[in-house]
Amino acid sequence: MSAPQTPVATPPIPPVGSATHGVRRALTFWRRSIQARVVASTLLLSATVVGIVGAFLMQQTRDGLVDNRVDQVIAEAENETTDARERLSSALGTDVNESRQQEDLVAPIISRGSARGFAVILSPAAAPGGRLEDGGAQFTRGLDLSSVPGTLQEHFEQPAATSWTFTTIRTTREVTGLPQGPGIVVGSQVTLPADNETYTLYYLYSLDEESETLDLVGRALLTAGALLLLLVAGLAWLVTRQVVTPVRMARRVAERLAAGQLQERLRVTGEDDLARLATSFNQMASNLQKQIRQLEELSRLQRRFVSDVSHELRTPLTTVRMASDVLHDARTSFDPGTKRAAELLQTELDRFETLLADLLEISRFDAGAAVLESEDVNLVHVAHRVVDLTRALAEQRDTRVIVHEPGHPCLAEADVRRVERILRNLVTNAIDHAESRDIHVFVGGDDHSAAIAVRDHGVGLGPGESAMVFNRFWRSDPARARTSGGTGLGLSISLEDTHLHGGWLQAWGRPGEGSQFRLTLPRRLNEQLRHSPLPLVPVDALESA
Repeated sequence: MSAPQTPVATPPIPPVGSATHGVRRALTFWRRSIQARVVASTLLLSATVVGIVGAFLMQQTRDGLVDNRVDQVIAEAENETTDARERLSSALGTDVNESRQQEDLVAPIISRGSARGFAVILSPAAAPGGRLEDGGAQFTRGLDLSSVPGTLQEHFEQPAATSWTFTTIRTTREVTGLPQGPGIVVGSQVTLPADNETYTLYYLYSLDEESETLDLVGRALLTAGALLLLLVAGLAWLVTRQVVTPVRMARRVAERLAAGQLQERLRVTGEDDLARLATSFNQMASNLQKQIRQLEELSRLQRRFVSDVSHELRTPLTTVRMASDVLHDARTSFDPGTKRAAELLQTELDRFETLLADLLEISRFDAGAAVLESEDVNLVHVAHRVVDLTRALAEQRDTRVIVHEPGHPCLAEADVRRVERILRNLVTNAIDHAESRDIHVFVGGDDHSAAIAVRDHGVGLGPGESAMVFNRFWRSDPARARTSGGTGLGLSISLEDTHLHGGWLQAWGRPGEGSQFRLTLPRRLNEQLRHSPLPLVPVDALESA
């Protein structure tokens, strides 16, 4: 029976989005880290400077080595040529054999070249277009005659002074001591007494030592540059850390202060600018904490005062209401002046009761005692009920309120009493400012939210007033009379009711073009709103713009 085989583990395949996630994290770290950006910028600038300086030093070193080598080889080549001319002069008249004189001329130079590391070529004058490879030249054994550039050969087709150029020395076989690779070739001409012809001596010198020196200098500069960059990166990281660390601590403390932990403070060490900044920050935090506590205490006292006064006024108001009802019922038996006074008393008591009810509602919001009695509410039905309730007020103002429904139910889980109060405040406010123009109530809904928008074409709202309109007791024009008998708390209460539902209550307006208030509620409580099925800016306003 065969032994059971061990399954081979397959390495997990990384998810496709892992690389993208890594890039995103790196970009996030780059955006958020001042220290990383400073260190990277310092490294980049330092690398640029080190590169420029290194290139300049390499160029200067190379030029110095090459110039020194050129002067050296030219001087040595001229010495060899001078020595050859002297030997030819001393041999004048003793040996008229051309081949013998060529051999006697070049053999000592080749021997010294093998010892000193240079190669030699002795070439007769070539016809225009001729080359050393055509034959007749004597040279160091193993040297490739193509090592002499054609331009230098063309230069010596006619009698000329000593000249040199760079070249690449090549060999036909491995010969010990023969130069190879990059080099310098120097050409000089001599006249052979045997045939009175001009010959050219080519001396080929290697640049291997200079190349090795340049490589050594390059490696030294590269190593020094890398070490210098590491040192600069370390210094930049250390310096930025000393600056960024207190800033990060201040950020964390500021976040805790913003979260309500008013007792948080920065730790102060030393007496430098950062320490003084931390001290100033702590003093600012202490002053803010003191002022916030004073404001909280004042707000608490104010809420308590409003709540106490509102509750305390209910008992005498009930007594006054009973007396007012008696007078109002018996007003027909009074004289005209007393009758008018009884009617005014009843009207003002109604307004006072409304104000008292609003104050009590505000106090419940401030105390966090407001609760919802939620159910599925059709905003279309709510809109029609509110319009019916405010019809008498609209007729007094010679205004029509028109409901535009979508043709299907617009449901939302809400407290119907509070939603009706919100819409009643919006419609009443629109009637008060419509200036006898029509008011349009739009209802809309989708799978995620439901909304009601109230559009009027009255005085409108000025810049910045769309946010201030929900402040308590705020009025755009204090001199403007309230014909609807409002208390100045209706929109504030509406905003609080909206927040209880997790919805939006927003306003838009332009001077002279009217305004639009939009209420948006989620289909289900505690769901987060992302959009509204109705636009905040009216369509007619977009078309006119």
